[in-house]
Amino acid sequence: MLQLDTSVQFVKGIGPQIAATLKEKRILTVEDLLFHLPFRYEDRLNPRSLNELVPGEMASVIAEVRGSTLLRTRSMPIFEMTVGQGTTAMKCLWFHGSYLEGKFKSGQMVALYGKVEPSRSTRAFKMIQPQFEILPDNPDDEAHLLEVGRITPVYESLGGSRLASRWIRRIIYSLLEELRGQIPETLPTPMLERLGLPVRESALRAVHFPPAGTPMSQLQASATPAHRRLIFEELFYLELGLDLKRRRLQQRPGFAFETNDQVREAIRQILPFHPTGAQKNALAEIVADMRRPSPMRRLLQGDVGSGKTIVALQAMLVAIENGYQAALMAPTEILATQHYLAVRKILERSSKRYRITLLTGSLDEAEKKLARRKIFHNQTDLVIGTHALIEEKVEFNNLGLVVVDEQHRFGVLQRFRLMKKPNACEPDVLVMTATPIPRSLALSLYGDLDLSVLDELPPGRTPIITRQVSDERAEDVWKLVRDEVKKGHQAYVVYPVIEGSKDDQPELDFAPPEPEPGPESRGQKGSKKSTSYKTKEKSLFEKPSLKSASDMYESLRATHLAGLRLGLLHGRLRPDDKEVVMRRFQRGDIDVLIATTVIEVGVDVPNASLMIIEHAERFGLAQLHQLRGRVGRGAAKSYCILMTSGRVSPAAEERLAAMVRTQNGFELAELDLQLRGPGEVFGTRQSGLPDFRVANLVRDRALLELAKSESARFIENPEGSEAERQKVRTRLKEAWQRRYGLVEAG
Repeated sequence: MLQLDTSVQFVKGIGPQIAATLKEKRILTVEDLLFHLPFRYEDRLNPRSLNELVPGEMASVIAEVRGSTLLRTRSMPIFEMTVGQGTTAMKCLWFHGSYLEGKFKSGQMVALYGKVEPSRSTRAFKMIQPQFEILPDNPDDEAHLLEVGRITPVYESLGGSRLASRWIRRIIYSLLEELRGQIPETLPTPMLERLGLPVRESALRAVHFPPAGTPMSQLQASATPAHRRLIFEELFYLELGLDLKRRRLQQRPGFAFETNDQVREAIRQILPFHPTGAQKNALAEIVADMRRPSPMRRLLQGDVGSGKTIVALQAMLVAIENGYQAALMAPTEILATQHYLAVRKILERSSKRYRITLLTGSLDEAEKKLARRKIFHNQTDLVIGTHALIEEKVEFNNLGLVVVDEQHRFGVLQRFRLMKKPNACEPDVLVMTATPIPRSLALSLYGDLDLSVLDELPPGRTPIITRQVSDERAEDVWKLVRDEVKKGHQAYVVYPVIEGSKDDQPELDFAPPEPEPGPESRGQKGSKKSTSYKTKEKSLFEKPSLKSASDMYESLRATHLAGLRLGLLHGRLRPDDKEVVMRRFQRGDIDVLIATTVIEVGVDVPNASLMIIEHAERFGLAQLHQLRGRVGRGAAKSYCILMTSGRVSPAAEERLAAMVRTQNGFELAELDLQLRGPGEVFGTRQSGLPDFRVANLVRDRALLELAKSESARFIENPEGSEAERQKVRTRLKEAWQRRYGLVEAG
């Protein structure tokens, strides 16, 4: 008998071979398959008649195939099919449609979904790139009843055309019938009644096969009571796991640091300016945590240039002045090296000589061995590094504070591995992120952390004038560079790659490319009408070779910027060479720094007043905002020029327009969430944050807040019978530990 934890290979119609395919989609059990929910719905209960169609609307149509042909044009093959109802006909077109040749037969019934457009050649209508399904021949069999005469769920394919929507409908319908009355509840009855939520089995049935009368607008927005129930359940267990982890942490032994006159003097000596009110408040919250005997777990969130590093460094000095070691872990070697250089420069202001060690993967074995020896024998006060810090060979003598930069790029378990290095007590942990996140979202994403926000810029930061220009105006841009240098200022020019025209170099977190139409994407989620009538020559025009930092350094030095002092900085330089270039730029020995995104964070040159970003359309919104934050750090008026090349997609235009419109990181973060979704923004796969099956952190923010308050309420005053409460504990421990490691990590 099937149960929710039964392997999918034992489901009728699947078997070992298909189960192996499903495993690649992280579908291992019956429950995983049931939570592969429809991404949209079609109203095949009342499909539109061809005579009722209205241009511009999205419509579902069920019609008979009348004929089809493959048109081979100079630019691409176009598959054309005519469908009809009685004497009325409609054309359907698929660009790059060779894969459809021979797929349709006259007399077949097909379900079509797409945008209705007027046809130039006839009075009839047409659909371009419609999504389609060929309906079963026998109108009386069960498969046919799942396709028409109802609101029909449409699923993302689990493995090409073989495991497409029609196959998924049949499998899930059979599963739900076999499990009728056998799907256990996971939430207490009093909670469901109080919140007005349906039971789990009813919700699953209604989400997969909505009853007639369910509003289509609610279905498409995942806002039916059934959807809300499943979304709430997912978020409730996330928040419950995070809340319990936080409470357990508060019971563990930690270090109680003192903040005496010696500590205060050490902090005072390194401050380069009078701190902002936000920096004072954040440091006060951090120090209050560090004084307590339980381990600190705090998130320091601040926009570009808000001064997170100096706040974190002050916290590290508290630990160091108390006789403990501090560690700063960054996600990349470039960032770790920049932190090392920046921190070393700041600490030069102190009358004391602090011992700082850099430990990254690229160091040779002798250098790594020396660094590990210093760490073990307490011959270093502050260690800055990458993932190398959590290797088993690295043993701290007396680790008191861990600072983790850009938390969303680290796995949750990586953070915990560093925290659990051999020690008498657990070290305090301060997590930093420059990704602005709405407070409610931050409290839920990092529910095991307390939150401090830097929402002020330090004194001296000036507004940055941002403009978008085509590279056809390159001469005007280079004139602006020369003019700024004449005024005694400096400039950055940023390129997406180091050398050559490859766009697969790891310097750049490229914005997601516009997908080329292909057999897998056609008729699937997110497919778009193709506008790509490209000849070979036009392809070259629309997708120009990327300019590279190395090539443009040589070119600009010989042409547009001849006579100026140019420097070149990229990730393949040795750490010592990077330091030389950065120091020269900071001293003013370099007028224009040609670079890749190595200057995204950590470079602070108040005299730099101009940022040029070439191929700006290829950068993500968050990265553009980070790069712009390198200028405007002094009193001079500052500029950021976003140069574009060739055709710019609508999504890229929206990103660039937002950059021109605002410098508010939180506003840009909201737009980034809408454009890319939380999975890409926060990197859920690599961060250890949940890859949600039902919930969407942007769309479902209200339910996230509800889940957070309900989880706290359940911990304080559990509802339901003892059996129901035990089911909640079991569910959290087994299912959610398996998926996310939330309990285990605590």
